[in-house]
Amino acid sequence: MATKKAAKKKSRRTVMYSSGGKKLYAVRDAGGKFKDIQQYSRAHAADIRAGSAAETKAAAKKAAKKAAKKVSAARKAVVKKATTVRKAAAKKVTRGASAAKSAVAKAVKSVKRALKKVTG
Repeated sequence: MATKKAAKKKSRRTVMYSSGGKKLYAVRDAGGKFKDIQQYSRAHAADIRAGSAAETKAAAKKAAKKAAKKVSAARKAVVKKATTVRKAAAKKVTRGASAAKSAVAKAVKSVKRALKKVTG
């Protein structure tokens, strides 16, 4: 029973110094034996590179916000394009039915193309 508890125990770093005077981290396993010894400078640099869970979460949130903003801007552009095309089609309606039909067909085609760009 005691071995299961020992296996779950978190490994800790013990600070030591090398013969040359460099600071070392000695990582022990659950049993207390040395598992790994590395220079403090290298261990610290690895810790900094790894980053925290909070930093990762914040970066993901920022990326999602940026993507949402981009999609929102693209949607606005599509709506604006559809509005201008609709207005142009309305002007052409006064000229004749066939001109209005072709204008509406062009409008639908351009809006579909724009939506395709947004959705990818």
